[in-house]
Amino acid sequence: MGTENLDFIFKPKNIAVVGASERNGSVGAKILFNLLSSGYSGKIFPVNPFRETVQGIKAYPIITKIPEKVDLAIIATPAHLVPQILEECGLAQTLGIVIVSAGFKEAGKTAFELEQKICNLQKKYSFRIIGPNSLGVIRPKNNLSATLADKHAINGRIAFISQSAALCASALDWASENHVGFSAVVSTGHILDVDIGDLIDYFGNDPQTKTLMLYIESIKNPRKFMSAVREFSRDKPIVLVKAGKFLETNQATLSHSGSLAGEDAVYDAAFKRAGIVRVETVSELFNCAVALSTQPNPKGINLTIVTNAGGPAIMATDQLVSLGGKLANLADDTVANLKQVLPPYCSIKNPVDIYEEAPIERFKKVLEICLKDPNSDDFLVVYTPQGASDPIMLSKLVTELAQNIGKPILMTLMSEDNRCREARRILQSGGIPAFSNPEQAVSTFIHLHSYTRNLELLYQTPQEIPEPKINLRSLKSTIRRAFCEGRAVLSLVESIKFLEEYNIPVVKTLVARNPQEAETYSSEIGYPVVMKALVPQLTHKSQFKGVILDVCSQSETSTFFSELLEKVKHVDFSLEFQGVAIQPMIRNMGQEFLIGAKKDPHFGSIILFGRGGILAEVFKEVSLGFPPLNQVLARRIIEDSGVYKRATSMKMPFNLNMIEEILVKFSQMVTDFPEIREIDVNPLIVSDKNVVAVDARIVIEWDHVMREVADHKDQTLIATYPKEYIATKRLKNGAEVVLRPIKAEDEGRYNDLIKSLSLQSMRFRFFAIIKEIPHDTLTKYCNLDYDRQIAIVAELKGDSNPIVGVGRVIAQPGGTKGEFAILVTDNWQLKGLGSLLMDYIIMAAKNMHLKKIFATILPDNIKMIELSKKKGLKVETIDQETVEASLDLSY
Repeated sequence: MGTENLDFIFKPKNIAVVGASERNGSVGAKILFNLLSSGYSGKIFPVNPFRETVQGIKAYPIITKIPEKVDLAIIATPAHLVPQILEECGLAQTLGIVIVSAGFKEAGKTAFELEQKICNLQKKYSFRIIGPNSLGVIRPKNNLSATLADKHAINGRIAFISQSAALCASALDWASENHVGFSAVVSTGHILDVDIGDLIDYFGNDPQTKTLMLYIESIKNPRKFMSAVREFSRDKPIVLVKAGKFLETNQATLSHSGSLAGEDAVYDAAFKRAGIVRVETVSELFNCAVALSTQPNPKGINLTIVTNAGGPAIMATDQLVSLGGKLANLADDTVANLKQVLPPYCSIKNPVDIYEEAPIERFKKVLEICLKDPNSDDFLVVYTPQGASDPIMLSKLVTELAQNIGKPILMTLMSEDNRCREARRILQSGGIPAFSNPEQAVSTFIHLHSYTRNLELLYQTPQEIPEPKINLRSLKSTIRRAFCEGRAVLSLVESIKFLEEYNIPVVKTLVARNPQEAETYSSEIGYPVVMKALVPQLTHKSQFKGVILDVCSQSETSTFFSELLEKVKHVDFSLEFQGVAIQPMIRNMGQEFLIGAKKDPHFGSIILFGRGGILAEVFKEVSLGFPPLNQVLARRIIEDSGVYKRATSMKMPFNLNMIEEILVKFSQMVTDFPEIREIDVNPLIVSDKNVVAVDARIVIEWDHVMREVADHKDQTLIATYPKEYIATKRLKNGAEVVLRPIKAEDEGRYNDLIKSLSLQSMRFRFFAIIKEIPHDTLTKYCNLDYDRQIAIVAELKGDSNPIVGVGRVIAQPGGTKGEFAILVTDNWQLKGLGSLLMDYIIMAAKNMHLKKIFATILPDNIKMIELSKKKGLKVETIDQETVEASLDLSY
């Protein structure tokens, strides 16, 4: 249901407290008291069948007796009463519910039955439920404090969503101490309806919320969560703490890939893919959220430190270097100006140490100079209360100087005395993050930079990688044949066939069934060769020394064939020996890497890249990513791996572009075949000029094989490219266009389309004349989440394949309506292209399960108005400047 009806929870005009009480210490008494004391301006209705008034307010026996329609019901009764109360809420047409009642998770089978009843009632009445076991919700802007917490929150720009009720209470204590405000605080409780994805979407569209703070313990719907956070983090930062280092799955693994991806590493890769700032501690969570909500994004990693104490500055520098940051190299003019205002014994280099006796005036002069330094991306002021400067005066000075610099500035006050505490409050009120030690400040600065850099890397424009033409039917037949034979593991030859279909270079491989064939094939390939025993029941050949290198003659070939057969029978006489694979011996060709994938029970397929060869599981130097991949995302996975960092530091030659291309093709293979449970390409040998896969192993998932292809749903964490929309169409003038979903790689050609528009066409589409669209905006048009938005481009067949039209439909918050738009370049209007794009928009909207689509049109855009009428859309004049075209898709 998305964000539908959540306004009834966060913007209620009136509230009923079911279970309201006057008994000290009771949940109902606490919630009612908090609502009354927070200054909530709407009406509050206590519901208690045993009292006529509660805390001085008229009470009602049940919610249906309240004479007005209630927006929000807060339920604070014993758990077994909740279903009956929800039935009454449904009859009263109350659409917002917060259940603080406990006793669900702890009640075993009874809890399951209660939860099932609650879910059935939610579907029946379409109200939205937060909880049960929720601490409540807080919306300071509306003076709404529907919570069990002891403290109210002040108004601010941070939304905090937590699966821990205790942490919500701690957050309010911390915020009160540090004078930090919230746009909202939400305790999700034991999620039955409104989940974290719904809340992220809601606050993503909240203009007051600038930063999101998350504490999570588990994610029930990873794809929905990822879709929401990817949308949110493009414009607003998310800081997250994930509780627990998770246990490995109990499912047996048959490949390196299956054993190398630990569960916490999977979560970490997902957060990175979404642009989330993951921190390890609750204090980091608060510090980073404040900094990201108040400070501009840093332009770089170069920090300048100004201090009145050398020791803390050294501590800050050590932390900075250890986390990958740098001290700024101060410009010559900056150094010259500092020499004029500082005593000769002061340090002019960075960190700038102005010594403990520095008065406030010295701080002022130095800061005014340093804040103008062109080489400095960020600033940290470190103060210790040992000299002439007063911390309160200094905090006011820093707040004033920071107003117009456009760069992040943080401050550390290394004391817990009352004046330093007051100084921190002044800084926080002025939007300057304040810390009690320099390490916290530097860590926060690094997180600021990581957020900015992560988004830049995620939304770089990828290079186009040609898609291979795949014989899917042949590969599906290979999988079904293995299934019919009772095999979960494909043979080496079968696995290599998959790689060859996807244009991944593989070493020549021939399978010999007897010594004579081994001699013939070895001679055909050319000595020296490698011989590998093929035994489907054994996971890795190293388990029984099933690989022999440097075989140099026919006599050795025959001898080693028999030796490999004996090794297999020695392990277990019943094992099936399928022969020996013969491959050329590759010497000193390059670096050995591993490319793999595994199916995670929650996150779907995961791509792995790391160290290859027999040491893959010893060193476990892998990085993870999620399909679908493009060239930019593939490069990120490669650069994040330990083996890449070591190889580049040692200047080992290998072709990065070739690995990127192989990873993208490998990703396509994994998404094309959900039947693949695990796959290894190990080793993948890469030099500066060549790349070749030497070995491959594919494990299939029988549950998927047993279903028809049509039943396979997209189970990837991130929606894959919707190939079903690709089609070639002929226009009225005979020209052919390819209609297909837009890709991130189309950014340049989409920009060319915009530049080709007449001023009138540009105004009709964008309601303004746009001289130039920046990269950040173009990525939002081209780099899409296909669960939320479909854009169909019309690509003219020819040498340059220009884009001549685009149709787009975007799901609105709530997920029931979608806004659409059509754009056709001037030279290709009135040729039937707009009609084709409109048909595609309607088809895509239906596939997205939208109930209605609409478009806002300028009154003088006659072509679009006429097209809408022709396609059966309802066209209405809203005002003198607006016409709306809409289509009901609910029937």
